Amino acid sequence: MATARNRALFVLAVATLVVQPALAQSPTYGVGRAPKPEELMAIDIDVTPDGEGLPPGGSTAAAGKGVYTRRCETCHGPTGKEGPQDILAGGQGSLATSRPLKTVGSYWPYATTLWDYIRRAMPFDHPGTLTTEEIYGTAAYLLFLNGIVGERDVVDQATLPQITMPNRGGFTADPRPDLGGEPATTQKSEHAQKKRG
Repeated sequence: MATARNRALFVLAVATLVVQPALAQSPTYGVGRAPKPEELMAIDIDVTPDGEGLPPGGSTAAAGKGVYTRRCETCHGPTGKEGPQDILAGGQGSLATSRPLKTVGSYWPYATTLWDYIRRAMPFDHPGTLTTEEIYGTAAYLLFLNGIVGERDVVDQATLPQITMPNRGGFTADPRPDLGGEPATTQKSEHAQKKRG
C-alpha cells in the first residue's frame, strides 16, 4: 500500500516540476521587466584566465600590504599562513604529498582568477567594497607572499595575465565534447567571446 502511494506521490512531484517552470515563466503575472543595458553592464564583471575583462589600473605588493593588513589580516594572518580562515601562502610542492596545502601559490592556476575572486568575494564581511587599485594591490601582495612577483613589480591588466602560476600545468583539459577538449589555458567562455564580438 505504501509503495503504491509513494509511486503516486513521485509521479505527482515530477509532473509538478515539469509544469511549474512553464508557469513560473508565464508573462501573465506582470511582475518585473527586462533589464536595461546599463544594469547588465554593472554586473557583467567576469574576468577570464587570459585577462579579458580586467579593468584599467594597477598596483604593487608594497602598496597592497597596507590593504591586506587592514582588510585581510584578521582572517588570513599577517603572512597569509596563520589563518584562522584559509591559508593563502606557502604549500608549494605539497599537493602530491599526504598533507597537501592548497594556497594561492600552490594550487591556483591563474593570477587573473585570484583578482576576480578578490573583487567578487573579499573581504568576507564586506565583499565588493575594495577599489580596483586595492584589488590589484592585494592580489600583488598575495603573489609576493608566495614568491611569484617582486615587492615593487607592477601588477596591472597587462602584466597580471602574463604571470605563470606554479601550478598552471597541474590541471588537465576538460574532455566534455561541448568544450572541444582543448586545454583550459586556451578556453574562452562563450560569454567572453560574445562581449568582444
